[in-house]
Amino acid sequence: MKTSSARVRTSLLVGLALGTSACGVDPGLEDWPEPIGPAVAREIAPREPCADRDPLRRPFYGDLHVHTGVSMDARSLGTTTTPDDAYRYARGEAVALSPFDADGNPNRVARLGRPLDFAAVTDHAEWMAETAICRDPDSEVHDTRSCRIARGEESTFLATLLGLEGFRAQLLGVVDLGGRNREVCGEDLGRCRARLATVWAENGRSAERFYDRSAACSFTTFHAWEFSRSTASTKIHRNIVLRNEIGPELPFSWIDTPNEELLRERLRDLCLDADAGCEAIAIPHNPNLSNGHQFSLPYRELPLEEQRAAASLRARLEPIVEMMQVKGESECRNGFAGILGGEDEFCGFEKIRDWRGPVEDCGDGVSSGAQRGKGCTSRLDYVRYALIEGIAEQARIGVNPLAFGFIGSTDTHRGTPGATDEFDFVGKYAYSSAAEMVTIGERKRPRVFRNPGGLAGVWAEENSRDALFDAMKRRETFATSGPRIAPRFFGGFDLPDGLCEASDGVARADAAGVAMGGELEVSASSAVPSFFVSATQDPGIREHPGTPLQRIQIVKGWVDDAGRMHQSVVDVAGGPSPGAGVDPLTCEPTGQGASSLCSVWRDPGFDPARPAVYYARVLESPSCRWSTRLCLTLPEAERPDGCSDPRVPKTIQERAWTSPIWVLPAKGAAQS
Repeated sequence: MKTSSARVRTSLLVGLALGTSACGVDPGLEDWPEPIGPAVAREIAPREPCADRDPLRRPFYGDLHVHTGVSMDARSLGTTTTPDDAYRYARGEAVALSPFDADGNPNRVARLGRPLDFAAVTDHAEWMAETAICRDPDSEVHDTRSCRIARGEESTFLATLLGLEGFRAQLLGVVDLGGRNREVCGEDLGRCRARLATVWAENGRSAERFYDRSAACSFTTFHAWEFSRSTASTKIHRNIVLRNEIGPELPFSWIDTPNEELLRERLRDLCLDADAGCEAIAIPHNPNLSNGHQFSLPYRELPLEEQRAAASLRARLEPIVEMMQVKGESECRNGFAGILGGEDEFCGFEKIRDWRGPVEDCGDGVSSGAQRGKGCTSRLDYVRYALIEGIAEQARIGVNPLAFGFIGSTDTHRGTPGATDEFDFVGKYAYSSAAEMVTIGERKRPRVFRNPGGLAGVWAEENSRDALFDAMKRRETFATSGPRIAPRFFGGFDLPDGLCEASDGVARADAAGVAMGGELEVSASSAVPSFFVSATQDPGIREHPGTPLQRIQIVKGWVDDAGRMHQSVVDVAGGPSPGAGVDPLTCEPTGQGASSLCSVWRDPGFDPARPAVYYARVLESPSCRWSTRLCLTLPEAERPDGCSDPRVPKTIQERAWTSPIWVLPAKGAAQS
């Protein structure tokens, strides 16, 4: 595929003007010559069997979206942590965070209140090599103008003209009008290719150093990277997570793999089907800033069999999606045309775009610029409506490409996986003072509207790569907005009413039905499906006890004969608790909540001929948002504008979401 120099030049200038992290450049594969070959077949490194194994599965908590100073944007904005630092932090060790003063003292030393069970460093594949080359004083191109720009030591006329700062200005040092920068990479790009192999290998060695292969199975790491297509500030990113240490020779970036369809094909050809022991999943992240692109289905103009093949490959590679991260929640949003069932009172949670005012509905279209607060928002930027779209697509072509489970993660760019505590938010990027975190002023992206992000929950037999990866593939996962809530969700046609009271309720539900992520097929003898759902609150830590639970809801989605999307939300356990909440002036909790909730629920509106998707949402009682807690630590006279701006919520109602269960008509049954 060839790209004209005029097209590249125009794309670059437009991309820079729009502030895209990928600069709008689509240089094509010829700019990064093959081979990016298949993994080298080899034996998987042995490990001891885990001493602690539960056939009914346990909840494990982790973070699969983590950036360190290896990522260009993080490094350009001051992050110096390494992958080793990130894994140490995830295990509960203290890590010094930038910026450092003249004497080498860090901005702060951070430490998790509780270690994670698993983590993956997912540094951006884009410009890994260029960042390392230009930061290496021994590099032969270290003192070139391009590298000085890349380090922020020199600016450019274009950066000044377009008002670019931070990594967007420094990006001009590693990208030129022809794609990759030849002054940095060499005319044949060999310098960058060689360094990319080195950096990718070192990230992998870090993952291996911290993977506990002993019988204790105390901590699991994954080899991973981020594929970061951000055309015109529209985020269409995916985190690629490998089952084990066997993977492609180099991580695929948007520069050498210009779209998601090609990414999936390359992962299939060079990993899944390479007969080398390689297996991968691609996790779509942050769909709420994709302007309708993240869950779009561009194959619809192809012949039917090719549509089915493309949909099947997507379903094979994308079993889970990131529901929650530092840039907000992506479950649902009120106000979309064509969504029947009324408003959901809990859909206003952590909507990062709302501080700018009302957002236009894309309808059936798409746009761009969401990361800069531009363009419309589509219903397909939210997982609830993407799930319903998947049901409709399965009815149309026989394959559901949008049948995914849920996880949360942080998208930290400080090398701090799992830093989701509202009482100790370390920020997405390096910062100089606490006041900076809650200042709005004239900033284009005030940090106060971000949140600490979420956690990935996985129900697995043990804390090992294989067990966790298998659970992700079967979608037995859940997302939380940060707390370690533990929800379970089962569906079946023969689940008895007394499961909540039974000591073996989970075992009986597991034997008689399917767990979250599973499918139920209606048969001629099937009754109305029942759902067994339970949750326990996050116990917290001694200094910061967890918040009690308020309610469990079951969310249902379906499509009617006219193709309209329907939603319903039902309280099935707990409910509004008068007085239960928090005093925003002191952050002291008020009233009572529940340490655990449980229910067996049957759908009174069940139609055996109509496919439907169900998932559970667990809500805590309200508690203080991180920004409120931080503002209370500052002298009242010194509190920035973000402490009093009414657009910044004082409280937060943390939550968890289970992966869905699909109830499908028997194969061949007509839809009523």
